[in-house]
Amino acid sequence: MPSLSHRHEDGARLASLLWEFGPGRRAISSAIVGGGIGPVAWVLNAQVVGGYARMDPAEHLLELAPAGPGVGMMTAASVARFTRARDGGADAVATVGLRVPTWAAAPEGVADPELRPVRLDRPAVPPGTINIVVTLPVAMSDAALVNTVITVTEAKAQALAEAGFACTGTASDAVCVVVAEAGEPEQFGGPRSRWGARVARAVHRAVLDGARDWSGLAGAAGVRT
Repeated sequence: MPSLSHRHEDGARLASLLWEFGPGRRAISSAIVGGGIGPVAWVLNAQVVGGYARMDPAEHLLELAPAGPGVGMMTAASVARFTRARDGGADAVATVGLRVPTWAAAPEGVADPELRPVRLDRPAVPPGTINIVVTLPVAMSDAALVNTVITVTEAKAQALAEAGFACTGTASDAVCVVVAEAGEPEQFGGPRSRWGARVARAVHRAVLDGARDWSGLAGAAGVRT
């Protein structure tokens, strides 16, 4: 289970989720810090302000993170409103921001439409990405790790469709899958493999709950979703 903490930055109170594993874990990730496949001692999902403008996001994340190898991602979504689901040893945590829902395949040169502006007399709706962190108690081959990332993405898209969003995600979504280093590696991570199926169900539940929570937050602020 990650630990939740808060910091004050850029005039806002911002949340972070931190997983600390110690030795014996490795991960595959698309994150700005620690992307690719390699050993991992920690994972950080840090909230930043909307309209984040720093030109050194990797350095910023490392300022907030522990020492050692790890994965760092950021979002303008409300990290404190994270959602979590578990299935047969697969653990998925999602932070969901859907200010600009996006189709993966879009015409060249066509910008994603912004949702209409938030009214100043109503609560602000968090923009941001969908960040997903999955932890597993088993080892996986490199190919299975790649397969698992595909499964995570498919389960995310399924959940968004079921929540009523016409999108496959946002343009800045990130994913991280953490597994054990030791043991006989699993060779498959697809949605009909033993562990892939568990990952799919956990991610689907976490993203579905997060998308519905975001819809409620957006509705309270008068934003059309």
